Amino acid sequence: MHKIALWPWLAIAWRWRIVIMLSLLAQSWCAGSALSSGSRTSAGSDGPEADGPRATLAGAYSERQPGSVPAEEAVEDSLQTIHDIATENLGALCLTKLYSPLKITLNPERYTGARQKADLAAVVLQDVGVSRHNGLLDALAKGLLSDAHVTSARILSINATDGLLTNSVWWNKEPGGMGAPLRIEAEGIAIGTKPDPTYPWFEDESSSPGLRSPKFTPPPPNIAYRGWWTYPYYSCGQKKWILSYSVAIPPMGRHGIRGFLSIDIDISDLQVNQCNNPNRFEILSYNQHLRQYYPFVRNLKLGEDEQLRQIEAFHGSHKCHVHSMRCEYRPVVTSVISGAAPLTMSLSNGTGLASLAAASSASSSSASHGINGTLGGAIGPSVLVAAGTPLQTVINGWTRGAYQCRCKDGYYSFRHPDGFNGSIMEVAYQEYRDNISAYYKEVFVCVRCALGCATCTGPEPCLASYNWAFRTTLLTFSVMCAGFTVVLALYMYQHRKVKVFKVASPIFLTITLLGCAFMYLEMAAIFPILDTYACIATKWTRHMGFCVTYTALLMKTWRVSLTYRVKSAHKVKLTDKQLLQWMVPILLVMFIYLGTWTLSAPPTAEKIEDQYGLIFKQCSYNWWDHSLAIGEVLFLAWGIRVCYNVRNAESLYNEAKLISYAIYNIALVNTTMVAFHLFIFPQAGPDIKYLLGFIRTQLSTSVTIALVFGPKVLRILRGQGDQWDQRARKRGITASFSLNGIGLVPEETADLYQENEELKKFRNSLLKLNS
Repeated sequence: MHKIALWPWLAIAWRWRIVIMLSLLAQSWCAGSALSSGSRTSAGSDGPEADGPRATLAGAYSERQPGSVPAEEAVEDSLQTIHDIATENLGALCLTKLYSPLKITLNPERYTGARQKADLAAVVLQDVGVSRHNGLLDALAKGLLSDAHVTSARILSINATDGLLTNSVWWNKEPGGMGAPLRIEAEGIAIGTKPDPTYPWFEDESSSPGLRSPKFTPPPPNIAYRGWWTYPYYSCGQKKWILSYSVAIPPMGRHGIRGFLSIDIDISDLQVNQCNNPNRFEILSYNQHLRQYYPFVRNLKLGEDEQLRQIEAFHGSHKCHVHSMRCEYRPVVTSVISGAAPLTMSLSNGTGLASLAAASSASSSSASHGINGTLGGAIGPSVLVAAGTPLQTVINGWTRGAYQCRCKDGYYSFRHPDGFNGSIMEVAYQEYRDNISAYYKEVFVCVRCALGCATCTGPEPCLASYNWAFRTTLLTFSVMCAGFTVVLALYMYQHRKVKVFKVASPIFLTITLLGCAFMYLEMAAIFPILDTYACIATKWTRHMGFCVTYTALLMKTWRVSLTYRVKSAHKVKLTDKQLLQWMVPILLVMFIYLGTWTLSAPPTAEKIEDQYGLIFKQCSYNWWDHSLAIGEVLFLAWGIRVCYNVRNAESLYNEAKLISYAIYNIALVNTTMVAFHLFIFPQAGPDIKYLLGFIRTQLSTSVTIALVFGPKVLRILRGQGDQWDQRARKRGITASFSLNGIGLVPEETADLYQENEELKKFRNSLLKLNS
């Protein structure tokens, strides 16, 4: 009786135990890495993958890096392939070739877990050999199907000498993931033959060492793994878009059996988004940072999974006119299913531009609901939807032209207000490139809005028109008025020694005319189309002119008020110099306020609309304006109180009363014009507002000049400038006393005896009047 050696069986059992443990470890590890898709490095740097045929490359992976960016022709060819597969509904294409690869690179980040499992299985097979354990191949292949994305797994044993197959295993997952895996017996991997070279996932390592073949994409620069990713391709047999990962397993010796492992990943759920996607890297970098410092966080930021499902190579390949249109991605909704049983939807349409002009409006309307219309609405391969869901939307992401071209702000399309269907733009661009038609450049365009329109729906103007002839007339009259004040100042200087001007303080009259000239020049500041500089000039001329003019007048009236209220028999002397000392701080406060306003927050011209919706610019109003308005109201209130106090005071040439009328007038005019702007003409156009400004200037400034200077000039023209008015003579008011009340103190000061005599005469006259 022969003794059976136990050590070979123990060695086999021990190896199986190692394989099972490694498989369980890989499943648990890859499940975690699949959740945290931001992890971009594998464990190969610490494990056996570091010994593989590929070394880790530095840098961040991106399909759009220099040197790896697919050329425009490759993208266009890939889009054409997608369109052909969709529109021909697997017809002529699948009769000539079973696989239709694209020419673009896909980011495999979503499938890191499946790749790591395949690499681990390749390491196990390299250690134990691909030909020693027949059951091991089946176990590993079916184990790879446990990944949710993997639909097929295959392991080949190839004679390293002649390249013939010695063994093969091919397992497919049931559609929908239901049921047990199915083993496939394909003619292309029959035992004793060479594998079919037309398979997109296979390459003979003897002819392409290291699997460096055009079938496989260039490696991402920051991930180390053993195998190669294929280009995305369409499988006519499975009717799916597939991405395969293949690993070459070296033989144990120079002439042994080498292995080949490959998995297929169903990428039919990816989306061909041809629009730009500027938010992708912001979303992904945020989540990568989050997981780096908080590894326990597994939730994806809103939108990250959607970003990973989009094929980056197609971003920016839309045919919208970039200068006038914006692209909006519209996934193609094939149906909304009320779940009772599994249902497969497959639709297809195709068109040219023969009927494009007539039906484009209806097509763009249907596209606004995310459904491609009859014009180029190509629906791709069928999508299987499992039952059990009350309502489920079926979206086909593999569609060219699944977007909408909308006009940017400032542009419009009269015939297509809702935008242009992306399928239309694709066909129009193709015909334009082939010199078939010029619809793309002539019809399917957005037209610039009228000048000044932020948005529009037609060529109607958005800016209010300016009647420049009318405005020029008002401006000319206002400038003439400003020039008149200068002439009046020179006239007053020429007659400065005439009593009617001399007793009224010529220096304050000159300051008043200077302020009036500033107020007139406001019409020049608001004459053009307003901007920041015009608004600054408007605030300065309006408020500084107001402050200079009416401060000078109120100083004169205040002097009359103080003199009138004195009960003492002695004179109260307030000289012009003393009044100027009170006036300068007021003007300085206004100057500092306006200067601070100009330097810190200068007023700007903001756009407003008139009653017809037309846009024009008006100077902004904020708390700076409101604070200054409150200050001016309080200033006028004080002025009205001073004028009320001197209502019965006697003054030479009745000047105090005329100044009071001017103060009452400016208060009434400002109040009335504010009411006009706010309540009567709240949406007036630019010309009406300019007219209101002209009326306010004339009613305030011109009336003030007429009240203060009109009687004086009239007396000089009549030759009565050096005569006292009849009322002063009748009341016995002498020149010396009058100068103390309303005018300049004369250069020659009266002696004490003369003053006492004048006071006695004044008292006697008052006693006679009272009796």
